[in-house]
Amino acid sequence: MIGKFREIQKTLIQILILNWGVAIAKIVVGSMFGVYSMVADGFHSFSDGSSNIIGLVGLNAASKPTDEEHPYGHKKIESFTALGIIVLLLLVCYEMGEAALRRLFDPAVPEANLLTFTVMIITMAVNYFVMTSEHRRGKELKSDILVSDSLHTKSDIYTSFSVLISLFAIRLGFPMVDTLATFLIIGFILWAAFNIAREVFNVLVDRAVVDRKKIEQLVTAIPNVRVCHKIRTRGRTDDIHMDLHLCVDKSMSVEESHRLSHLVQSEIKTKIPGVTDVIIHIEPC
Repeated sequence: MIGKFREIQKTLIQILILNWGVAIAKIVVGSMFGVYSMVADGFHSFSDGSSNIIGLVGLNAASKPTDEEHPYGHKKIESFTALGIIVLLLLVCYEMGEAALRRLFDPAVPEANLLTFTVMIITMAVNYFVMTSEHRRGKELKSDILVSDSLHTKSDIYTSFSVLISLFAIRLGFPMVDTLATFLIIGFILWAAFNIAREVFNVLVDRAVVDRKKIEQLVTAIPNVRVCHKIRTRGRTDDIHMDLHLCVDKSMSVEESHRLSHLVQSEIKTKIPGVTDVIIHIEPC
């Protein structure tokens, strides 16, 4: 588990460096040529870096081992930090919407030249690399922080695309296209925030993680198990807590029942990835 957290931390630090490098490039070049949308996009990239810092702080707390006051560990802290990323996404939407309205009533005409196009294309390529690699690592390590943060980076790509549209539209004499594209991108970002919130909500309200029928079929296939019922699961996909009742022959000894319960626990943890705790109650049939 410690190795997993170190891998996530290493990934977040690498992504933090790339995000802030992209942000500085956009802000510097955008300021040089008066490209307001490019500067705003740069500050949006800084919000990506901020989400990385939130992730690192939350991950450090979530990696703490179980103790007397927290017998189930601290894994939910990672889900809470994902809520922080949602707040950042909503702030970005507000800032982009406000900027789009200002451009609607007071349109700015930046200088769309080769350098601005080049910087935007390169930064978009970097963001795409960050998004895909971070999402892949998040799925491999089953990390809410990496997956949700990759969605945040995805919103940065959409934002950068709106800047490109703005630059092309200005050169063609249609500056209003930039404002319309910005509102469309806000919709994409809000949808990403909704998806993150839904996943976090499922964890925090202890929604069932594994299908009961799957567990019942697995357990009842084990010899000496007559019935499996009262199945409950909760937690994250990489930290599943489960409890269930087993009906066995009433003549079975305590020692035999104890061995059977250990066999069932082992089988569940082997066949269902992410299960960390199984509590079994033995009942006589």
